[in-house]
Amino acid sequence: MDSKQKVIIVGGGFAGIQLARRLDKHLFDVMLIDKINHHQFQPLFYQVATSQIEPSSISFPFRHILKNKSNVLIRMAELTQVHPEQNRISTTIGDFKYDYLVIAIGCKTNFFGNQKISRHSFTLKTTYDAIKIRNHILQTFENIASANGMDKEGLLNLVIVGGGATGVEMAGAFAEIKNNILPKDYPRIDFSKFNITLVEGTKDTLNNMSSKAQKASRTYLQKMGVELLTETFVTDYDGNTLVLSNEIGRAHV
Repeated sequence: MDSKQKVIIVGGGFAGIQLARRLDKHLFDVMLIDKINHHQFQPLFYQVATSQIEPSSISFPFRHILKNKSNVLIRMAELTQVHPEQNRISTTIGDFKYDYLVIAIGCKTNFFGNQKISRHSFTLKTTYDAIKIRNHILQTFENIASANGMDKEGLLNLVIVGGGATGVEMAGAFAEIKNNILPKDYPRIDFSKFNITLVEGTKDTLNNMSSKAQKASRTYLQKMGVELLTETFVTDYDGNTLVLSNEIGRAHV
């Protein structure tokens, strides 16, 4: 009789993968469930979004990562319901029993109840989000080439909301592209008019890091030509006009 306990891990991010790797194979049988079949290396999403690397560079199949873990079973499915009183979960491919259940599905972007902003803006939580941003930005540059007047003015505004690590990295990457890559790819567009704005609700960028990191990130971004709007909140966005807590600007992002 198998005395090993059954562990179900839902989510193949950093936490889920590390737990699956470290659980003793002599004590636990593990099932890793995720709705995609690969791990996404989240710290480099911004590089995919800015066309610096290809999506395949940050996508790693679970079956390859865990190929030496004989006690780990991988299933591609989506969790639909938890039945704690029965130690059972329901998924899109059936029900499974467990002794221990670990939910490691990450988080979603918080729009603070503003459905309008949610409908018209981009998030960056998955590789697919990064690809969507990349494709939109590249199409926008093509549109700039044939636009004129007010249409071109709006297309030349890029607004990134959130001054954490991802927001700072995105703003810096786009600034580097603006200065070093885009003028070569689109020689007839005046990229000196391409405005990159980073909006952050708190006083500093990288607010959860040291004061040294906060100061260095601000100095770096400003040196690269990024406009920083701290202690500022986005209150509305209809896909064309961005409304801030202290001003209004036109943006296509």
